[in-house]
Amino acid sequence: MKTKEDYLNGEVLLIDKPLTWTSFQAVNKLRWEIRHAFDIKKIKVGHAGTLDPLATGLLVICTGKMTKQINIFQGQVKEYTGTFVLGGTTPSFDLETEVNETFPTDHITDDLIQNTIPQFIGQINQFPPVFSAIKKDGKRLYEFARAGEEVEIKSRQVEITEFEITEINQLELHFKVVCSKGTYIRSLANDFGKALNSGAHLSSLRRTRIGDFKVDDALTPEDFIANLPSKA
Repeated sequence: MKTKEDYLNGEVLLIDKPLTWTSFQAVNKLRWEIRHAFDIKKIKVGHAGTLDPLATGLLVICTGKMTKQINIFQGQVKEYTGTFVLGGTTPSFDLETEVNETFPTDHITDDLIQNTIPQFIGQINQFPPVFSAIKKDGKRLYEFARAGEEVEIKSRQVEITEFEITEINQLELHFKVVCSKGTYIRSLANDFGKALNSGAHLSSLRRTRIGDFKVDDALTPEDFIANLPSKA
């Protein structure tokens, strides 16, 4: 079992973030539980890469002196699996908002889907979703979006090293993506729909890897907390 000194000197915790939790909530929960278990007044805890509330999977959380390594972990490649739904778009590019436009899908074939994939492999320009935490003029983009304010968003260059449609189930496309820091899978879903002359949005997302860290080796917050020493 890890000791108080282990956490203060620095640990790298692999956590499987539950659906609807924010990354901030996960960090706060673990910080409180570690402080409570070891009677620590103050300890640094941070994560190496945000996951949206509607995504699950790997959060790399660092404690103590290991928080200095967060930038290194953030820069490593990431792997995701999930599902796109064809034929409809949402303002947030996922299920945070409801479908606001629908598009024809009768022309979409398995061959068209597979032949469209290569244009999204390599270095590509991508517009982040307006419902994102990126800052512009001191405000988060989602603050503009929720207030109904128009805002100009600049594209970013990202790199996708692997993009595979692993299963096609009518309008549901199951995928695996390996990509660089800063890639928005929601934007990939939206852009992929456009490239098919239709629309698409992200309906599920799971981060399975960051660098050499794998979600298969991660604990749920509940399991992590259960392994901490209990206080009477």
